[in-house]
Amino acid sequence: MAYKTIIGLEIHVELKTETKIFCGCKNEFGGEANSHVCPVCLGLPGAMPVMNTKVVEHAIKAGLAFNCKINEYNQMDRKNYFYPDLTKGYQVSQDEHPICEDGYISIETADGKKDVGLIRIHMEEDTGKAIHTEEETLMDYNRAGVPLIEIVTKPDISTSEEARAFLEKLKATLGYLEVSDCKMEEGSMRCDVNINIKDTETGKRTAISEIKNISSFRSVGRAIEYEKIRHEGMIKDGVLGTKVTRRWDDALGETVLMRDKLVEPDYRFAPEGDLPSFSVNSKWIEDIKSNLPELPEEKKARFINEYGLVAYDAEVLTQTVELANFFESVAMVHKDYNTVSNWIMGELLRRLKEEGSEIDQVRFSPEDLSFLLGAIEEGKISNNVAKKVFRTMFETGTKPSKIIEEEGLVQISDQGQLEELIQEVLMSNQQSVE
Repeated sequence: MAYKTIIGLEIHVELKTETKIFCGCKNEFGGEANSHVCPVCLGLPGAMPVMNTKVVEHAIKAGLAFNCKINEYNQMDRKNYFYPDLTKGYQVSQDEHPICEDGYISIETADGKKDVGLIRIHMEEDTGKAIHTEEETLMDYNRAGVPLIEIVTKPDISTSEEARAFLEKLKATLGYLEVSDCKMEEGSMRCDVNINIKDTETGKRTAISEIKNISSFRSVGRAIEYEKIRHEGMIKDGVLGTKVTRRWDDALGETVLMRDKLVEPDYRFAPEGDLPSFSVNSKWIEDIKSNLPELPEEKKARFINEYGLVAYDAEVLTQTVELANFFESVAMVHKDYNTVSNWIMGELLRRLKEEGSEIDQVRFSPEDLSFLLGAIEEGKISNNVAKKVFRTMFETGTKPSKIIEEEGLVQISDQGQLEELIQEVLMSNQQSVE
């Protein structure tokens, strides 16, 4: 029997703004619980929200980068449901009038390039965070009112590899746009997976399972593989099932049932009466479009053409804007671009992975790496010595010139100097010579 896996993703991305979406409270991760709150984000009676224009601008940037239609007419709506993380009893979101629709993101697959369609991108506020203990549940509302965009894909994804490629491309692009830091470990990027299986011979499909709030790309892949096997087992047993919501348990390596979705929830969407509808005019869109930065695909193509890098190296070096900038800063000084690429991809990225760090946490500067590569090129140190110097640079942030000098690592290549040293050694060890 032949099966087709059908996958759609819903990604919530916290936006990088100074303040929350409807008030002046800090949009900042961490901090003492309930220290970044006010009557507006707590939903106290009489508090009036005001739309943060930067949120709209960030949503438009994302829509343009992902080939979306930007809707002129926009309306915020109340999504009604009761849960402790919603002090108002509703979440302000967008229902019938999202800011962006009908886009796509191109990814590389084993079979070549593939476009994953986007149904919509809409703006909404984040909710508070529940902290569960054995005895009680505590609520931290610092996150309540943090601006989000939700990106909803079409069910165009077929494998866990495609899902990961999509998420990596999404994260990289949002980073280049400076729309979000997409730190999944801090909850600023969260992914839900909708998955089912189709029997290509009979046309029968299993009911969709929604896997909630997966917190890493690796876990997304593992959850998809687990659900794929589970759904294939269902269809082999002649069971199509019902819609369910499940969560991924990383320790168990499996999804766990949260609730059945026998009846679709009725959120009773209604226009947010405290916020007027607003228009996004074409001039504003064009202004934003004209100021978009160079995006990953464009930068990759430029790295291939300008620096003569192979496609794989260019792909790796443009994964994040910080990594691409680091490479270019080194390449401005050291013109052997392939050597620069090899050292960054080999020594630097390997050590960052071992340490669990990001490129913006590196203790030395691009100029320090340029100096080290220059010392190799000039014959002052060997490649093996350079790797030892690099290790010390990476661990301590010490300047390479200081390490080389203090540890006496300069290799002697002058013939006269070498002969003098040989004579000194021979004179001081005459018995051994005899």
